Amino acid sequence: MELERDKQTQEALDLLTVEDFDSVEFWVGNAYQAAYYYYNAFGFKPVAWSSLKTGNRNFASYVLQQGEAKIVLSAPYHPTSELAAHQLTHGDGVKVIGLVVRDIETAWNESIARGAKPVQPITELKDDYGSLRVASIATYGDTVHKFIERDKSYTGPFLPGYKAYESPIERSSTGVKRIDHIVGNVNWNQMEPTVQFYHEVFGFEKFIEFSENDIATKFSALKSQVVRNYNSKVKMPINEPAKGLKISQIEEYVSYYHGAGAQHIALATDDVVATVTEMRKRGVEFIRVPDTYYKTLNDRVGDIDEDINVLA
Repeated sequence: MELERDKQTQEALDLLTVEDFDSVEFWVGNAYQAAYYYYNAFGFKPVAWSSLKTGNRNFASYVLQQGEAKIVLSAPYHPTSELAAHQLTHGDGVKVIGLVVRDIETAWNESIARGAKPVQPITELKDDYGSLRVASIATYGDTVHKFIERDKSYTGPFLPGYKAYESPIERSSTGVKRIDHIVGNVNWNQMEPTVQFYHEVFGFEKFIEFSENDIATKFSALKSQVVRNYNSKVKMPINEPAKGLKISQIEEYVSYYHGAGAQHIALATDDVVATVTEMRKRGVEFIRVPDTYYKTLNDRVGDIDEDINVLA
């Protein structure tokens, strides 16, 4: 159904009762090793798991959490499984973006009525801790959005089928509070249709737009539009390539990932300097930018509270 809208200012509507990010699930080659890395390097603590040792004969999966941010790392046991096919095509990458919804009946029925492609209909999951309902729809590339209706009566550590995990070692947090936004990269001329999908199906508004003149170097450029839900807890920039002297970083991503996908997950922290400092100590590599980036920072964004020299 077409919504009344102004092309530049789209109002966020609470169509699908989307409240927040629930979790982000990576499909990887080795879930145990990936979990070890994200715990030791990024400070995400393992809180739940599902594997052969818990009775799961199809895949291994670890849930890690820091603050409110949850990541799930799942790997296949069988070479003919959907997980194996995805990992073979894309390498380690995001498959499922979980979204908390107040009413899964509304989320499912409205999204399908508005043109979303179904992946998994409403399904009730049960275990000894209770039950909850999930459903999934397709979005850009092979990425899936999973609606999760979290009933407060469910007392399990994550979803039915997962058991609590006790890590044999203790690592401190690095200060991550929550998932701030998730960026999707799409191919040439796919940004506008993708943004329109989020507006017409989800009711998300477009609230920031960057042209190739805003985000560009001499060699690489991109276009970006940002969509968000009604309470601004779910924000998703959508990027597409733009013409430059060399191949755009977005086009390069799509080429090497073999399709559109989630390029990066932004993590919110109360102290970015402390978080980056601690992660660097643990071996996490960050990009280096020229000093001119910081020298012109105030000109671009106005006055900020942080010490520019410390940030640089």
